[in-house]
Amino acid sequence: MVVGDSLSAGYRLDPGRSWVDILANNAKRLVGTDVQVLNASISGETTTGGLSRLPGLLDRHQPNSVLILLGANDGLRGLPLDTMQDNLKSMFAMVEASGAQVLYAGIELPRNYGGPFTRAFRSAQDSVARETGISYLPFFLEPVALDGSLFQDDGLHPTADAQPIIAEYVGRFLYESMSR
Repeated sequence: MVVGDSLSAGYRLDPGRSWVDILANNAKRLVGTDVQVLNASISGETTTGGLSRLPGLLDRHQPNSVLILLGANDGLRGLPLDTMQDNLKSMFAMVEASGAQVLYAGIELPRNYGGPFTRAFRSAQDSVARETGISYLPFFLEPVALDGSLFQDDGLHPTADAQPIIAEYVGRFLYESMSR
């Protein structure tokens, strides 16, 4: 199960074109096993929203693994980073208590948010991953981040052409994490 925001929900993409959809349709090749992938991502979601939705998602779907990709909207809205960290830790603990494997993928903020805040945001994600010891992909948009042609006009959301690249990258992370 993928719990994320617009970057996973497929913002402004045709149905079935998000990286999560591509991952779901090619799980055997990308993840190394035939798994069902559920996209529980919502555009605009923050860690607070994800934390409030997670108990119901875990109860309803009983996943074996949960990939959490939240925090971008916390950062974009300038929400307190300690709240983001607490929410992430609570989500990770909730997933583990359900018996599922928890995985986490982080994000970078746009440079126009200023060096001090973007470094603090990066450090907040890194420290949560380090403290909890979960499988962590620091920047899941890394393979497309430096190519402006792979982003929509807003400069934040990847285009349809970027989605297969992201699916491959995240698929490798999942394969490595789930093989441990």
